[in-house]
Amino acid sequence: MASSASLIPALAVGAIIGVPALVIWRRYRDLKRERFIREQPLPVGLLDKLAKRRPQFDLKQRALVAHALRQFFIVYLRANGRYVSMPSQAVDDLWHEFILYTKAYRDYCRQAFGRFFDHTPAVALAADKRSNAGLRRTWWHACKEEHIDPRKPSRLPLLFAIDAKLGIADGFVYSPDCREARARGDNSTNCAGDFSDAGVDGSTDGFGDSGFGSGDGDGGSDSGDGGGCGGGGCGGGD
Repeated sequence: MASSASLIPALAVGAIIGVPALVIWRRYRDLKRERFIREQPLPVGLLDKLAKRRPQFDLKQRALVAHALRQFFIVYLRANGRYVSMPSQAVDDLWHEFILYTKAYRDYCRQAFGRFFDHTPAVALAADKRSNAGLRRTWWHACKEEHIDPRKPSRLPLLFAIDAKLGIADGFVYSPDCREARARGDNSTNCAGDFSDAGVDGSTDGFGDSGFGSGDGDGGSDSGDGGGCGGGGCGGGD
């Protein structure tokens, strides 16, 4: 029988071999989940529910909202379970309707994220540091999804542009560059440059702090923004 001393090198080699394998497996798992998010049809009738809530949206506009919801789900996947905030009121409406399809949403979350994804209401940068961190995280990954520089954006990713594009009165309006808006005293436009500016709340928590496929956050925790996801998922509530 091998001595305990002779087993230590063997265990060390096994651990070294196991780490790359685990990273590869997690990467494969996350790519599979991302493909599911992009390709899995949403429940039949879901866009009809949105039409009742937002009767001014035509079919093409409702499809655009659905595309933006998929982008938000990809953001959450790439955030590795860290807290993310919803930046669009229109997309939040569709997300809320989806959750009401209880079983379908639960099954979707299991395949897309491996956990339940709790609802969080749409927000803009404000006094709540946790929501701000989640919003910065959403901005970062939405920009990366569309190959936009999150620090110096030339345009907005869909999630941050869609409310203005659809012209909803209760939506959140963003601009890549707010210098002109602020010069004319327009404080209703949210500035993309504020996501990388610590002057908003004294930090830039959430701005580029997680990597897709790294496996970080598998347990749903996030010490960077003062809150976490717990075992059941992320989020606040309706």
